[in-house]
Amino acid sequence: MNKKHKMIFFKILFYIFVIYFGVSLVVYFYQRKLLYHPGENNYLDEGPLNHKIEKVYIQSENELVAWRFVKNKNFKTILFFHGNAGKIDNRIYKLNEFSKLDINYLIFAYRGFSGNKGKPTEQGLYEDARAAKKWLNSNGVEDNSIILYGESLGTAIAVDLASSNSFSGLILESPFTSMEILAKKYYPYLPAKLILKDKYKSIEKISKINSPILIMHGREDKIVPFSMGEEMYKKFDGVKYNFFSDNDDHMMNFNENLINTIKKFISSLN
Repeated sequence: MNKKHKMIFFKILFYIFVIYFGVSLVVYFYQRKLLYHPGENNYLDEGPLNHKIEKVYIQSENELVAWRFVKNKNFKTILFFHGNAGKIDNRIYKLNEFSKLDINYLIFAYRGFSGNKGKPTEQGLYEDARAAKKWLNSNGVEDNSIILYGESLGTAIAVDLASSNSFSGLILESPFTSMEILAKKYYPYLPAKLILKDKYKSIEKISKINSPILIMHGREDKIVPFSMGEEMYKKFDGVKYNFFSDNDDHMMNFNENLINTIKKFISSLN
């Protein structure tokens, strides 16, 4: 290779580096817009509530809107952590099924979601989760009467809270092992480990949990690989149950089999 060709070669390498660095920089600064989608509605049609709820507000860094349903004060309470997109309303089809069970629930929206002020971050969502638990405690619901339920991104928030507290139980729907590993799947050409701000390392926390766990995941999940839910299940050494469906995608169908699984899990906690 002569001197001229070397110059051209190094110029090409330089431009490739500049482009790569530029793309990485853009992703670094805008990654939370890629991760959190409070204005997106990508769930099943919510329809109307088939039961009466009480709209309440939880004080975190900002005030958080929440819905509370109390069927019987002696029943346990599901504390629900939603995924990375949409509003509380997008989970009505799940809430309607909860209302038919011997259970109460509290579902709240994170900062930046459902009209709440603030911007979502990993630590911010953990803080919101602690505030929701504290709100339940202050309203007469102790930790041993709380069942955490997380869907998708919400599974990481539920796992984090459960890793430092003792609850009645934990339900994880379509869980992932860590955001870092998931980011490598979607952006294999980027240095995810270096630039990722919100890592959500659930796989490192699940062994710290001492509550019974139900993990539900569909083998047809096109967003979070089924293998991640399976890995989370294998990693946990405590009392555990699973509902691994052959046909479900990321947002699982709340059919009779799934609902019965949740019902049996709740009964086992009693």
